[in-house]
Amino acid sequence: MVKMIVGLGNPGEKYHETKHNIGFMVLDEWAKREGVTFNHSKHKGLFAELFINGEKVLLVKPQTYMNLSGECVKPLMDYFKIDKDDMVVIYDDMDLPIGKIRLRQKGSAGGHNGIKSLIQHLGTQEFNRVRMGIGRPLEFETVIQHVLSKFLGIYKNDVDVSIDKTIDAMSYFAKTKQDNAFLNTMNHFN
Repeated sequence: MVKMIVGLGNPGEKYHETKHNIGFMVLDEWAKREGVTFNHSKHKGLFAELFINGEKVLLVKPQTYMNLSGECVKPLMDYFKIDKDDMVVIYDDMDLPIGKIRLRQKGSAGGHNGIKSLIQHLGTQEFNRVRMGIGRPLEFETVIQHVLSKFLGIYKNDVDVSIDKTIDAMSYFAKTKQDNAFLNTMNHFN
């Protein structure tokens, strides 16, 4: 059985480590810790392969730009025959404070274009996700300015803690063998 962890973000140096790319940041850190690289490319996505307790785990970074993420995720799920219960999407959420994470099994897009694209391509709102807090825009910022800017240095520790916690949760999910692996992960990490 293959599990797939998708980190949402935008490709290119211009977007590197912006708030909108926190999904990429999680997968980059996890890959670094495991000594794997994003050396596979298929269906508009870059991915790394991990083996946890003998099970294959794909770490996927769509290269489609955020608002077309579903164009990468759905074909990869089909290609690797991955059930939606074995897939988790990690993305930024302005409704949570920086440093907080929230695991959910379903929900609306909440204005997030990457999630909107996934809902459209998967044909359902019911898929596992980790929402990572990036806080609200400052008074003088637009939403776009906010999500496409980097975290201020004063938040480095909060961001690092949320990345660590997300990696811990996804490792736990990957190691859990039973059918309700994500529900168990939610109960453990929420």
